[in-house]
Amino acid sequence: MRMPRRPRLLVPVAIALVVLVIFFFVFAGIFTDWLWFDSVGYTSVFSTMLSTQLLLFVFGALIMGGIVGGNMVIAYRTRPLFGIGMFNGPQGADRYRAAVDPHRKTIFIVGLAVLGLFTGSSVAGQWSTWLLYVNRTPFGSVDPLHGIDKSFFMFTYPFIRMVLGFLFTAVIISIVVSAIVHYLYGGFRLQSPGLHATRAARVHLSVLIGLFILFKAVAYWVDRYGLVFSTRGKVFGASYTDVNAVMPAKNILAIIALICALLFFAGVVRPGGMLPGVGFGLMVLSAVLVGAVYPALVEQFQVKPNQQSKERDYIARNITATRDAYNVASAEVIPYSAKTQGTQQELQSEVSTIPGVRLLDPTVLSPTFQQLQQIKGYYQFPEQLDVDRYTIDGESRDTVVAVREIGEPPDRNWINDHLVYTHGFGFVAGPGSRTDSQGKPDFIVKDIPPTNGLGTFEPRIYFGENSPQYSIVGGDKKIELDFPEQSNNGQGSGQENFTYTGKGGVPIGNFFTRLLYAAKYGETNLLLSSDVNSKSRILYNRDPRDRIQQIAPFLTLDSDPYPAIVNGRILWIVDGYTMSEDYPYSQRRGFGDMTRDTSTDRLLTPQQPRDHINYIRNSVKATVDAYDGTVQLYTWDEKDPLLRTWEKAFGDVIKPKSAIPPQLMEHLRFPEDLFKVQRDILGEYHVTDADAFYGGQDFWKVPEDPASSKTKQPPYYVTLRMPNEREPRFSLTSTMVPNNRDNLAAFMAVDATGDATTKIQILQLPSDTTIPGPKQAQNTFDTKAASVLNDLRIGGTTETLNGNLLTLPFGGGLLYVEPVYVQPKVQNSARYPTLARVLVMFGSDVGIGTTLQDALEQVFGQGGQAPTTPTTPTSPTTPDQPNTTPLTTDLTKAYENAQKAYDEGQEAIKKGDFAAYGEAQKRLSQALKDIESALNKQKGGTAPSPSATPTPVPSAASGGATPAPSPSPSTPPSQAAGS
Repeated sequence: MRMPRRPRLLVPVAIALVVLVIFFFVFAGIFTDWLWFDSVGYTSVFSTMLSTQLLLFVFGALIMGGIVGGNMVIAYRTRPLFGIGMFNGPQGADRYRAAVDPHRKTIFIVGLAVLGLFTGSSVAGQWSTWLLYVNRTPFGSVDPLHGIDKSFFMFTYPFIRMVLGFLFTAVIISIVVSAIVHYLYGGFRLQSPGLHATRAARVHLSVLIGLFILFKAVAYWVDRYGLVFSTRGKVFGASYTDVNAVMPAKNILAIIALICALLFFAGVVRPGGMLPGVGFGLMVLSAVLVGAVYPALVEQFQVKPNQQSKERDYIARNITATRDAYNVASAEVIPYSAKTQGTQQELQSEVSTIPGVRLLDPTVLSPTFQQLQQIKGYYQFPEQLDVDRYTIDGESRDTVVAVREIGEPPDRNWINDHLVYTHGFGFVAGPGSRTDSQGKPDFIVKDIPPTNGLGTFEPRIYFGENSPQYSIVGGDKKIELDFPEQSNNGQGSGQENFTYTGKGGVPIGNFFTRLLYAAKYGETNLLLSSDVNSKSRILYNRDPRDRIQQIAPFLTLDSDPYPAIVNGRILWIVDGYTMSEDYPYSQRRGFGDMTRDTSTDRLLTPQQPRDHINYIRNSVKATVDAYDGTVQLYTWDEKDPLLRTWEKAFGDVIKPKSAIPPQLMEHLRFPEDLFKVQRDILGEYHVTDADAFYGGQDFWKVPEDPASSKTKQPPYYVTLRMPNEREPRFSLTSTMVPNNRDNLAAFMAVDATGDATTKIQILQLPSDTTIPGPKQAQNTFDTKAASVLNDLRIGGTTETLNGNLLTLPFGGGLLYVEPVYVQPKVQNSARYPTLARVLVMFGSDVGIGTTLQDALEQVFGQGGQAPTTPTTPTSPTTPDQPNTTPLTTDLTKAYENAQKAYDEGQEAIKKGDFAAYGEAQKRLSQALKDIESALNKQKGGTAPSPSATPTPVPSAASGGATPAPSPSPSTPPSQAAGS
């Protein structure tokens, strides 16, 4: 039955409307992407990517369509006038042909369109392979097996494999569809017995199968080069079996495949299936015997009984290539005695050389920053803070830094989410070695508006790690919340509004642009809101990593962007890596597995891809301006051939290293993810002798984090002095332990302020001594500091947190330093940790102090004297003569004040109110000083300092800090004050 005329007309109209809607959304996505690239000044990247992908899409679709479609046409045009078996009654193929034939053109066109769509998309996805091939740069060194430049394996070999894969796919699809067409139109019939085919069908399919085998011959020949990526032997790369059995086998198979292809081509002129059958059988038999059985026999009977001697040269190739590919060939291994004892004079002189060790742990103190510097509930700090260095009081100091980003608005609606709460405000920084009297960070930049401890700068954060998906800024009205301020009467708070004046974002002043972004985000308010006007701009792609990744899709970015104040601006600094898995003989490992540790598991840091790599360079340093979103890319490793290849492909996207501003250079650091990869590799590849490597007895591993029994300890940024250097340097450090053991095997450090040629230094400990590793050091701390830590857990109302366990070369040995924090045990939004104690261990000696200096003096003594143990102060009387002097009025009043302050402090601790506790501690300290003064007046002498008096805040040079709790919180003033 035919449909009525009107419904028949509605169907194509509906289809056309659907196509138009799809086209509009596709156009909106592409055009808004171009607008974004134009706003950041990198349209050349967009045009290069789009044109490359478009050309590959069209080329792949047309070639595949031409090959497959051409074979379908050949099969159809060579169909017999009367099909085989046509006069023997109805056949199944005849019924299928009757159903298909009336629609063959439609099926042909639609089928090729779908095939072209999938093929074009697949080929377009290989844009990086194509660009690397056409812009390839020589490495200047050759592989040891074939003697050709390594760029062949990095750039040319993947492209050849891509082309072969495309041709194999095209021929296989052509064979399948040609066989179907021949069958439908009577070219052959599947009858019993045997296969009956017309000559045209036999010739056509013979040629296609011959082409497939010919391509297989080429693939066998190309596979010889792929042996440098073999996983057959002891290590990655061509092994003894690969070189002496597999490679000759590939040569033989290539020749046999060529002969088989010729036999199939011979079937074109000689009827019958004997020659193709012989060729097919020969191919299968040779693939089994020559390609599989022969190499297996060589491996089993020649290599395995003598594997160490047979594989020696190939292991050496792997070691050399791996160390070069991961840029650790220059790593310096220094034998280190790791003394556990030393003379008092030596150790005391060494103490004076220790800089202000960073005691603030950036993975612990985020709640502290949140509580002390959040200011308003709609601001937030990241889960993990960052470590940088700044010149403070004339010295370069490790500094814990973070930016105050915008969080969730108090009242969620479209206006608040996208027009009012648009940006964060401020930069917060605290010297890592300095705290105030209550164990809180001693901020040098804080508050809103920010203090200028590091100079003046633009404080607004429009581009950050936690910025909203998009914001509309820069309109005529000042509706953006800028920062809270005190009201005129000094009570409550008001707010300052702001209108964005930067150059970041895309102008959306005209209706058409707003329409495109309304389609992009599915938001009609972009069209309807009166607050979006001719001066408005839309900010999106605001995460620093996302912005850089869009501009430099050929880079893999470090997981930890960090902010820095540079020339009066807050810049996000991100390290970019060029990586590959095609460096010959170099060991492949998972990038995500190598960079995974406690910091990535516990915190919300971006997970790196798990792709396997065997080549990496920190080739680019990138910055993103937190106010206007400007992205700058700078060359860092100027010798990297992979980076030079990408620079050819994308033009002048990356600036030369010489263009890096000096003030920015002061904040560039050795990237953490690269160091994780290199320490993972050096766990094995510090061994450079092939025989020792085969044995594996000297291999190391990254120790487990003492705070966790499942994941690796992260590396730490800390300023230290290596034994062979005179001055301390800002460094990135890690420890290594032997496989299956917990004692220390090596200490690894790299100058984090150096350039791309900076080498890692490894202090290798003697194997005949047992130096405690991080886990063992933590066990010692937990045992010897148990009573002190229990005192900090006041009646179970508070808990202690271990900070980063730092390892420092010291006095010919290694010094462990660990800060301990205390916080209320009750989980609530107001709790935060403060520094309470510092633990130090050298050899078997442990110091537990309220400051780093205190802990060091307990271990090494002071001024040539052995460390003294603090005692509980007593009254200024002798044991033989008790004090019977009546208490004076001043003494009585001071005692009452001390008892009251102590009681209030204990009550504050029970409530988890550390702020009130700190105030009570101040009053208690003053009262105890009054008691001391009154005792002096009464006895006319000098009374000892009460033990409950908080330790004065140490200088920055001492690296110490005072805790929130008093040293003896369980001792009431009635006992501490004496009689």
